Amino acid sequence: MIVRQATAADAGGIAQITNQIIRDTLITFTTAEKPADQIASEIAQKGARFQVAEEAGTLLGYVSLGAFRAGPGYARTCEHTIYLAETARGRGAGRALIAAIEDVARAEGIHVLVAGISAVNTGGLAFHAAMGFDEVGRLPQVGRKAGRWLDLVLMQKILTVEADAAPDSAAQTG
Repeated sequence: MIVRQATAADAGGIAQITNQIIRDTLITFTTAEKPADQIASEIAQKGARFQVAEEAGTLLGYVSLGAFRAGPGYARTCEHTIYLAETARGRGAGRALIAAIEDVARAEGIHVLVAGISAVNTGGLAFHAAMGFDEVGRLPQVGRKAGRWLDLVLMQKILTVEADAAPDSAAQTG
């Protein structure tokens, strides 16, 4: 298995993984499938913030970083998305992808990674806990899919300690 930066050529495989999860699970609250061209555009915009795991030419899954919230005060906090093909779960691809995206985040000076996880995704919750994420909040019934109200669990991992962190612009202008 290798983990590498995603390319436009991966968009079709990523769409297959994503759309199966959208159609068949409550892992995401999203109900609209994503076309490959939309994913290719996202890959182009994110660069190193979009990583894939593959084995023998087959995509196992992906992870990407995005803004947590708008505004300069949140610039060093990112939310990530990680999805694995059903056949890839439990084989180490998720761990490899999280390690890779944490390296990207640290290189960019990101201080905190946030995960928003459907409460019914017990595997995702256990995975993130095993990777060092702490549960920091639950938002009851904020999602609706398949006729059900769904809770969102927020988890976070602090990547840097303040002594290691680069100063932010507010501290510099003071």
